[in-house]
Amino acid sequence: MKLRRIVTGHDSLGKAAVWRDAAATNQSSRVEKIISTLIWTTDETPFDYTRDEDMGERKLGIAPPPGGTRFSLIEIQPGNAAYMHRTDSLDYVICVAGEIDMELDGGSTVKMAAGDVMVQRGTNHAWVNRSNSPCRLAVVLVDGKPKR
Repeated sequence: MKLRRIVTGHDSLGKAAVWRDAAATNQSSRVEKIISTLIWTTDETPFDYTRDEDMGERKLGIAPPPGGTRFSLIEIQPGNAAYMHRTDSLDYVICVAGEIDMELDGGSTVKMAAGDVMVQRGTNHAWVNRSNSPCRLAVVLVDGKPKR
């Protein structure tokens, strides 16, 4: 998946500047036909956005760091196998292109199309692309703590 990632920052005078402008290359694939590209992550809130670490180059699992966030773009090809999973996080999901079915372990299915948004609250789910075109999702995971 080809993505351009632009990250802003500040120059030596404190003025806004482009800090990074290049291809996003931190990609991973845990299952066939699904590629995730990490755009940015934080490891605390509030986050010191002035530090000069490229937080898009970190190596992470699916979940965000404890107390942090994970922003990624996920591309799912047609005919992918359902991969049921969950994280202890609050997930903001935006369907950017294509369409996708989200299956819940309780048996229900929700179809998302480009422009649809979802708030995922720590549920067991799987993404399945039953269309003929790739689907692209923008996903922000915020570390969560279920009350048990």
